[in-house]
Amino acid sequence: MELTPEQKQLVELATRVPVADIRTAKRVLEALIVDPFWLALESAPYDNEEVTKEDEAALAKADAEFARGETTPHEEILREFGIE
Repeated sequence: MELTPEQKQLVELATRVPVADIRTAKRVLEALIVDPFWLALESAPYDNEEVTKEDEAALAKADAEFARGETTPHEEILREFGIE
C-alpha cells in the first residue's frame, strides 16, 4: 500500500514522539479511527467475578449448540432487528 505524503509525514512524526508520550499519542490516534464503543470497552475495568457452576453449564450448553450448528446466523439477527 502506497502512503500519501500526509501519511508519510504522520509516520515520521510518530517516530519522534517521546517515549513517555507514546501511550497518549496512540490514544489520540485511536480516537480518530476507532468506534467509541470499542474504546469504552477497552478501558472498562476487568470483570473478576467468579464463574459459577451454573455459568460453566450454560457455557458448555452454548458450545454444544454451536458445534451442532444450532445457532442463528448474524444476517438473520440483523434482519430481525431491521438493521440489514
